[in-house]
Amino acid sequence: MKKITVVLLFVVGLIAFSNGQQYNVRCIAFYNLENLFDTIVDPDTTKVLRDDFTPLGAKNWNTQKYYFKLDNMARVISEIGVSVEPMGPAIIGVSEVENRTVLEDLVKRPAIISRNYQVVHFDSPDERGVDVALLYRPDAFVLEKAWVRHEFSLPDNDKTRDLLVVEGKMDGELMFFMVDHWPSRGGGQQRSAPFRDTVAKNDRRVIDSIMMVNPDAKIIYMGDLNDDPTDESVRIFMRANGKLNKLKEGELYNPFFEKYKKGNGTLAYNDAWNLFDQMLLTQSFLGDDKSTYKFSNALIFKKPYMIQTDGRFEGYPLRTFVGNNFMGGFSDHFPVYLFLIRDTQ
Repeated sequence: MKKITVVLLFVVGLIAFSNGQQYNVRCIAFYNLENLFDTIVDPDTTKVLRDDFTPLGAKNWNTQKYYFKLDNMARVISEIGVSVEPMGPAIIGVSEVENRTVLEDLVKRPAIISRNYQVVHFDSPDERGVDVALLYRPDAFVLEKAWVRHEFSLPDNDKTRDLLVVEGKMDGELMFFMVDHWPSRGGGQQRSAPFRDTVAKNDRRVIDSIMMVNPDAKIIYMGDLNDDPTDESVRIFMRANGKLNKLKEGELYNPFFEKYKKGNGTLAYNDAWNLFDQMLLTQSFLGDDKSTYKFSNALIFKKPYMIQTDGRFEGYPLRTFVGNNFMGGFSDHFPVYLFLIRDTQ
């Protein structure tokens, strides 16, 4: 796709590019909020991690820390994409949230309360007690329906997050947003790969089922995949290709493939960068005809205040905790986001 450069900023949702053409713009984001738990002791004692995030738990998680974390999350969300869309993301997929309550608390924080974000959330069977969810601005997106898909078994019968599917209209255009959080690399990448492969196959089937009814469906799939854009789960089983000029029929476009190949990442481990947080698009978002919303560009949101500045993890994302030590940070992941543009009408 031809690269275009923003040169002027007009009113909310309207930008002008170097060729003088004006476009409406919408920002779509994904952010792993890293263990956003409330402070209440959960009666389900099988959720071990939940018990750590309580006043008597290993992390001494209390109301003050909880609201500190919420304000940090809200600060980041409030700044994503605002240089182009001043109201910020119209859609935000999130992961590692305990329940709907923490999301309701998040959207009421001062930094983002004026955006009136609405919450789409379902409880999942995840063994860690964390879910995925979606936030949306009702001035930009009209929700029509939402559902989850969890109709498969992982190896060893492990439980994981559901796939969240949200259907609605972005400024009158029908779109689908999917959010998932694939199984971790616990036990090693190779040992755990079958878990992610299984989820990828399942999620791709959901995408295919929508495209069977509507081959031109506009679908944005997003999440923490716990795999990089070059891994088989993403390339083969999700059929996601990062090269625009080599896309085959039915393949998804992965705008983060080339970023990863250039050494960019959203989280660090053993002094190496991974780019687990990705957004994949159906090909209906591609092309030069901007009479409907089309993909413009994708980015990683990374500000100096979100980065560890000293110690063993210097240069890594600044986390809320390292072990049980409260760091007062944000998340172990940087968020990702992209812009959709459409001719003014």
